[in-house]
Amino acid sequence: MTMNTGILETRTKLENRWLDDSAYANWIDWKWQIAHRIKDIATIEKILDTRFSSEERKRIQETIDIFPMSITPYYLSLVDPEDFRNDPVFKQAFPDQRELHVAKYDMADPLAEDRDSPAPGITHRYPDRVLFCVSNVCSMYCRHCTRKRRVGDIDSIPDREQLEQGLDYIRQTPVVRDVLLSGGDPFLLSDEKIKWLLDELNKIDHVEVIRIGTRTPVVLPYRITDELVEILKSSEKPVWINTHFNHPQEMTSSAKRSLKMLAMAGIPLGNQSVLLADVNDCPRIMKRLVHKLVMNRVRPYYLYQCDLSEGLEHFRTSVGKGIEIMESLRGHTSGFCVPTYVIDAPGGGGKIPVAPNYLISWSTNKVILRNYEGVITTYQEPDCYHHNACDLQCDTCNLHLKLDEAEEKSVVGISRLLADYDDTITLTPAEDDVFEPEERASEPDHSDGNDA
Repeated sequence: MTMNTGILETRTKLENRWLDDSAYANWIDWKWQIAHRIKDIATIEKILDTRFSSEERKRIQETIDIFPMSITPYYLSLVDPEDFRNDPVFKQAFPDQRELHVAKYDMADPLAEDRDSPAPGITHRYPDRVLFCVSNVCSMYCRHCTRKRRVGDIDSIPDREQLEQGLDYIRQTPVVRDVLLSGGDPFLLSDEKIKWLLDELNKIDHVEVIRIGTRTPVVLPYRITDELVEILKSSEKPVWINTHFNHPQEMTSSAKRSLKMLAMAGIPLGNQSVLLADVNDCPRIMKRLVHKLVMNRVRPYYLYQCDLSEGLEHFRTSVGKGIEIMESLRGHTSGFCVPTYVIDAPGGGGKIPVAPNYLISWSTNKVILRNYEGVITTYQEPDCYHHNACDLQCDTCNLHLKLDEAEEKSVVGISRLLADYDDTITLTPAEDDVFEPEERASEPDHSDGNDA
């Protein structure tokens, strides 16, 4: 593999402040990148040719003591050293003393992942899918991380025995058809452990899809090796990968190469961005990002409102800003470029889509709509449509789908109100049959921290 132009540009930009010949010889070795992550203030000062004040150093170190700093040489090389304080890459990677401020509504576990954990590493919130945290280590610790409470904790790296407990839960829960491997970053595991996990999941008949959430194409693209791609390709069950690009500056030649390797292997790619103040809270920046993503065969999947995790208030925008960005995308660019803007509801409510309102009004025979330009139009409802009662006995469903009656009757939430075979007419918090795993994490003792 030859040195790409991105490395040469980096060498010019940093003016040899940091990288020596040995670094260039090993630059595309992902293990070298991990071994040489930047974790202290002095190295940052040397690389950026700057000097923080004694008060700044004190506050930065206090922040690092709470949530470690760990930046790959590759990712730091994307920072503009002449204007690093305003650089969107720097803001995602470098500690900010504002992280020490915990707002009154901040939470350590805003998504209630620990509460919804029936086994170590497992979060089972939605009926047919689970989140399986297989690592608590990342190549770069994002300052906006929602799992700051456990990511970076060396003492809680799960071993194979602990991962087996999560696998056992999946094996014993037939309703689970979709497993999302997350962390930390699953691609920080060895190739051997990744293959073992995929092999074990492939043996479980009721698992249909395996998803992997990773930021390595963004912060450590050299992790996407021929060997890793071959392991992913060899999975009998389909593997889907979601990346985490937040800004178009992150789409470098090295990142593009890693995405191309995955796409050429037939692996579907999606992207989950987080809306971050002073990083990407701009309609033009977001449009540029989604265009760069689809040019590299990555489908924009979610745009997340920044979670209510502790110390992230300075990253959070108003929801109105997110709506403005969505308004600037829908209709103004290709539909497959438009992510779904979601708020991951505090307290474990799950992802709630938030979007501009295009439905203005409706009557018994007409729907009033507006488009992205503000044009108001009508859609005429059909005069002859009569629906069949969905009672699990209609020919349409049972003839073609052979539905399992018990499974279909387990619907919850608004779907329960819409089901003709359920007499429920009102949902209240006390009565609503919300989905719950077989047991909550609060019952067994997972105090060993192996939740990630």
